[in-house]
This record gives sequence, structure tokens and C-alpha cells, in this order.
Amino acid sequence: MTAAETIRVVLVDDHDMFRAGVRASLDAHVEVVGEAGDVDSAVEVIRATAPSVVLLDVHLPGGAGGGGAEVLARCADLHAATRFLALSVSDAAEDVVAVIRAGARGYVTKAISGPELSAAIDRVAGGDAVFSPRLAGFVLDSFGTQAADVAVADDELDRLSAREQEVMRLIARGYSYREVASELFISIKTVETHVSAVLRKLQLSSRHELTRWAAARRLL
Repeated sequence: MTAAETIRVVLVDDHDMFRAGVRASLDAHVEVVGEAGDVDSAVEVIRATAPSVVLLDVHLPGGAGGGGAEVLARCADLHAATRFLALSVSDAAEDVVAVIRAGARGYVTKAISGPELSAAIDRVAGGDAVFSPRLAGFVLDSFGTQAADVAVADDELDRLSAREQEVMRLIARGYSYREVASELFISIKTVETHVSAVLRKLQLSSRHELTRWAAARRLL
């Protein structure tokens, strides 16, 4: 994705003034297509607008009390097309890890500047993971505790052919079947066949599970 392309964003935060400030500070190619201030309205707006990126506060009222992580869980079926970037005043390790485990593609604090936030949105929309400098360590430390999973990653990957591994990584990063086909110069039907084989060999049931599997093994 290039900087010239319009990126459709939903902004989720329970403070009206903060949302207004974010809107005013974003680059022109970032279009805010919806806003919400609580869990339930966030899910509704995200589903109604199908944005490329959701800027999501961690601590939100409403719902069952799960905040940003609850929004991510309730929108889990959308993660392949819509990417979530946490934007919060909190830099607590537990907050960072909770939303990343729930499916967020990155986490930045509200100390970030407008141009930096726009650049972070660009990167997340393009499939990258983005973190404020010291926060990435929380994620690495957290997934590092999953030693058993990481230790067997090579064995699990050995079940996949080289082409299946290529497809797996692109799908786990949120690429559509059409985008994978274009990237690898193969047909969409071939992509579908590879994805089915990957899910079967890894004993997974969905693209979302595949993304979580790959993230836990640092394969993204």
C-alpha cells in the first residue's frame, strides 16, 4: 500500500476531545470513516464501515467489560480484512500483551505525534506490525514464555512444503486469496488448495487461528 492511497480508518476512544485531536492530526490520505466511544458501538461501526484500520483504545466502557480486547474478540472474523492498531495512554505490559494476543497488529502510546501515527497506520494497513519502542519487548517476552510452542515450530513447519509455507505466511499476515495469488504468480484456486492443506496439516480450523499460530511462533 502506498502513502497516496486513501486508508479508511475507524477511531475508537471514549474521549471526544481526543478523537477530535487525532482526526485533526492525521495525514490527508487517512480518512476517518467512523468513530465510537464504547465496546458495543465500536463493534457496530467497524462492521458497518469495514475499514482498513481500526485505531483502538485499550480501556473502553461497555460490553462485558473487556475493553479493546473484547472489541477484537467480537470482530475476530474480520481480522483478515481489517487490521487493528492499539492507541492508548497505557504502556503497561499486561495491556499490550492482552490486545496483541487478541489480534491487534500493533500498539502505540498517545505520546505519538500526528505524522508518526499516520506512518504507523500506513504500515499496519500494509501488513506490518508496529510498536512504540519499548513496547515491542513486552510482546517478545510474552511469546518467549511459550517455549514449548516455539521449540516445536520447526517440526510443525516441516509438515509444509516450501510453497505452503509461503502461502501460510501471507495468509497469516492478512493477505486475501487474490493478493496471495498475485504475489506468488499462482491461481486463486491453487491458493485455496494450499490454504486447505496448511490448515489440515497444522490441525487449525480458520485463518484467524493460523494468524495466532504464526504470531506465537514469530513467523510473521
